[in-house]
Amino acid sequence: MTNAANEELSARIRQALEANPRAMTLMLAQELNVPEAQVVSALPGGQSAELDCSRWEEIIRTFESIGKLHVICSNGAVTLEAFGEFGNFSRTGPFFNVQTASIDMHIRWQKLGSVFAVEKPGHMDGVKTLSIQFFDKPGTSAFKVFFSFGGKPAAPEREEKFRQIIETFRKAKS
Repeated sequence: MTNAANEELSARIRQALEANPRAMTLMLAQELNVPEAQVVSALPGGQSAELDCSRWEEIIRTFESIGKLHVICSNGAVTLEAFGEFGNFSRTGPFFNVQTASIDMHIRWQKLGSVFAVEKPGHMDGVKTLSIQFFDKPGTSAFKVFFSFGGKPAAPEREEKFRQIIETFRKAKS
């Protein structure tokens, strides 16, 4: 994408979010016919920070110390939500596994292309959400891990963990 086209898309994303700050990035990406990662990367006002995707495993392992988290996985036909704890990590073939009593997830890590820390109003109630969002190489959502979701802000210790992840894993500017 040319620089001018990128700037035009960023302006369209900002305009859409000014009209509806609570818009779901998934739906906005569909409306604009672009990958969701492109929408997330263009969120205005510091709402997103790109993290170093090469450190995906370290990022995921930080979730173990946080407790129960809200995890969302979407594809073209289904959105699945889980609430549970990360841990019991292992590797089997092409998978990085998270296998606890509450989450059984198998990540094809070689397909991951980007990771963002996102802070924006929730689409249902406008309460600030904090999430770490993983995308595949084409920019489609792989999974999202929410530190706060639905009706109340993150507890101060969770928000501090979220800020630490950004500080530790923020992608260096090129």
